[in-house]
Amino acid sequence: MSLILYQRDDCQLCDEAIALLAAAVAPDFSSVWIDDDAALELRYGSRVPVLHDARSARELDWPFDVAAIRRFLDAVR
Repeated sequence: MSLILYQRDDCQLCDEAIALLAAAVAPDFSSVWIDDDAALELRYGSRVPVLHDARSARELDWPFDVAAIRRFLDAVR
């Protein structure tokens, strides 16, 4: 699975998302900070944190919880 968590610097919601991913026992993921990338800022600016599966292009927008993460992971497997 190729997961990416799009996030911002100093983002409380992003920190919460990371904790929820740990609680959901999500596989390893990459973190991408959108702050210094105009294209990513335009795409994700108001949506972060966003969990993205690079293989399926599916995305899980905030707000999400452990159950939503598990459903997302089951759907992209």
